[in-house]
Amino acid sequence: MARARRTLAEARWWALDYVYAAEWQARAVLSRAEPGRYLGGELRPVLVIPGIFETWQFMRPMIEALHSAGHPVHVVTALQNNRVPLDEAARIVAAHLTERDLADVVIVAHSKGGLVGKSVMLQGPAAARIDGMVAVAAPFGGSRYARFLPLRSLRAFRASDAGLSALARDLRVNARILSVFGVFDPHIPEGSALAGAENLRLDTGGHFRVLADPRTVAAVLERAAR
Repeated sequence: MARARRTLAEARWWALDYVYAAEWQARAVLSRAEPGRYLGGELRPVLVIPGIFETWQFMRPMIEALHSAGHPVHVVTALQNNRVPLDEAARIVAAHLTERDLADVVIVAHSKGGLVGKSVMLQGPAAARIDGMVAVAAPFGGSRYARFLPLRSLRAFRASDAGLSALARDLRVNARILSVFGVFDPHIPEGSALAGAENLRLDTGGHFRVLADPRTVAAVLERAAR
């Protein structure tokens, strides 16, 4: 009986997750916002990194919350929908930080964005510009499903991928990362717990809708305000 209830709960979370993703992908196209509208604010700057196949518009609920709290929020439009390889995405983000002379930045990232953010924190002069990161539903340990996917950009999330494995082995910046994730992630069955990091495991499920969970938003606001 308990297993049946668990299966039903996971099926419900899965369905709600895709409804949320579809809604915000549509909003990203139909009700676009200009990135410059979020640059005002006197508090710590925040830089947002979306997941693969997502533009920054997908994370607008989080962006709106941060901006309303007084944070200038920067988005990296050059990432487009974040399909480029991990190392290239990290170079794009590092260049954005340097070109805009940002400092004491907190990164807020979703899914692949968490891998990109950690990569930037680990290498190059731009790393010194980052105070920490909140990563939501990031595949730090990869996903067992990745090997079955047809696109190279998705197969890069295999735990055996050389770049992902090297990133996972490097623990130097983990203590400056807050990883937020649910008890069930249909894309990352391994979960998003990160050794040496602060891990926040929510009693809900999903890969996308966890972004809008009030506890996720509260954790992001709290970390950005430190």
